[in-house]
Amino acid sequence: MSRDLQIRVATPEDLLWIHELRHRVYAQELGQHTPRPDRRLYDALDGDNVYLVAARGPLRIGFVSLTPPWLGRYGLDKYLTRDELPLLSEGGVFEIRILTVEPRWRRTSVAPLLMYAALRWISSRGGRTVVAMGRTELLDMYLSVGLRPVGRTVRSGAVTFEVLTGEVAGLTQVATTRYRTALERFGAAVDWQLDMERAPGPDGCEHGGASFTAIGTDFRTLHRRHEVVAADVLDAWFPPAPGAAAALAEDPAWSARTSPPTGAEGLLAELATARALPVDTLVAGGGSSDLIFRAFGRWLTPQSRVLLLDPGYGEYAHVTERVIGCRVDRFRLHRREGWRIDFARLASVVGAGRYDLVVVVNPNNPTGRHASAAELRTLIAAAPAGTRWWIDEAYLGYVDLAESLAPLAAVDPRVVVCTSLSKMYALSGVRAAFLVAEPATAALLRRWTPPWAVSLPAQLAAVTALRDPEHYRSRWLRTHTLRRQLAAGLARVTDTAVVEEGVANFLTITLPYDGPSAARLVRECRRQDVYLRDLSPLSPQYEGRTVRVAVRDTAENARIVAAYGAALETLRPGGSFSRQPAESPVDVAAGHLR
Repeated sequence: MSRDLQIRVATPEDLLWIHELRHRVYAQELGQHTPRPDRRLYDALDGDNVYLVAARGPLRIGFVSLTPPWLGRYGLDKYLTRDELPLLSEGGVFEIRILTVEPRWRRTSVAPLLMYAALRWISSRGGRTVVAMGRTELLDMYLSVGLRPVGRTVRSGAVTFEVLTGEVAGLTQVATTRYRTALERFGAAVDWQLDMERAPGPDGCEHGGASFTAIGTDFRTLHRRHEVVAADVLDAWFPPAPGAAAALAEDPAWSARTSPPTGAEGLLAELATARALPVDTLVAGGGSSDLIFRAFGRWLTPQSRVLLLDPGYGEYAHVTERVIGCRVDRFRLHRREGWRIDFARLASVVGAGRYDLVVVVNPNNPTGRHASAAELRTLIAAAPAGTRWWIDEAYLGYVDLAESLAPLAAVDPRVVVCTSLSKMYALSGVRAAFLVAEPATAALLRRWTPPWAVSLPAQLAAVTALRDPEHYRSRWLRTHTLRRQLAAGLARVTDTAVVEEGVANFLTITLPYDGPSAARLVRECRRQDVYLRDLSPLSPQYEGRTVRVAVRDTAENARIVAAYGAALETLRPGGSFSRQPAESPVDVAAGHLR
């Protein structure tokens, strides 16, 4: 295969060829549609769907169509009702359609390259499920790549199709394992012009912190930390309390070589005093992720049912779905409702769902919205007795610590509150967190806590930080001022994007439909050493258009605004777009996925 094969999003100039090729294949060749005098075949979704194109310079070779869930309609709606195919009503489902390749290229890898590109595009937009129609005589081929029939067939003209579905994670695993050799063979041969990485990242939850790739994960170029604006991860913009900094600096050689108190007893005692909680309700951990993995691994099995808010912190989906394999449902928050929880709807879902665990991040990351303690208490009180609630309060200090549900968790066996000391207390690097649960639950988790789970530097810093609440209250208040100033600066750049603040140390920017994708904006800002977070992989609710920006100090916020403005200028229609190399799989036929 020539190295000049491009995989890219269709341009307006490609559409005439797409309509003509569709007519040649589906009207004249397959007899699926009646031939038209103009020899062009149009689609009701044209203008709203996404076409990916394979081309060699000006020579167009093939295309595939993608229908995202935010359109609210699918090509399959022409053939089946939602009662007949309830999968389409589940939300977050992406449709792959009309895989079509010019005849002379059908025995090459163009078709699988387009399918792989479609899968990567869907994954980069938070997609978890795909649906497609494939010709029934090619069913074995579809099964081999991980698709499965849903038990519905569709007749269109002279062609019969099987309705197929698959989970994005499973399809990706098949592509990267079964067809690994083909992916490697074609990886360097394709000009990949899409806005996501050509290959999936390593197995694990995707987090912010890509800025460390610029600083250097081998720590050989740490001077770069002064040049990079790390607004893609929610570390505090301010330093820890003076006492915490002094504790870390006083005798670093001693704290590095000395084993800490085995069970972080001093830290737990300090937490009990600071938060007015019984010490036997507390469990310490090396960051909230440590506690999530430890607790969920004890409580949940693949048979467990879990409800997550969507959008929500990605670690919870990773642990429940990919690590444990639970049956996970999502309670969708909506932009049109300001991303706020509809408590009546949530109560109905929880009451009917028989969930083993419901996770609520409050304030929510990444939406930045906060639900009051009173509303949550009412919701929990009315929930089934067998449902456990995990409340993540990592950013609650930016609202009011009095809003914590920790006092409820200390007495109610159904409630656990997890709190990171990383973000609010400027201790992300040392990793410290705690959870609150009634004594029996806490005792069981402490039994499953390895010794020395929290390092000595982390215990020293956390204990001294908790003794200086005034330092942090003043920094949290200052954060609100900085956030408002940052939001105003970003809003002045353009009135076509929407800047939403929330209540914590971050905000979001949602780009217009006719603007650049979030991924392209993030990539362009990185050219100026400004790192933002593309929220697209977290949830299809973000439609590939939303970035999260952490609040930094005044000088770094000014750099963020400047980089954002320069990026939009570069990415305006007709501007330049960055590119990167590619990968792709297998040999399948083309013109058969409708």
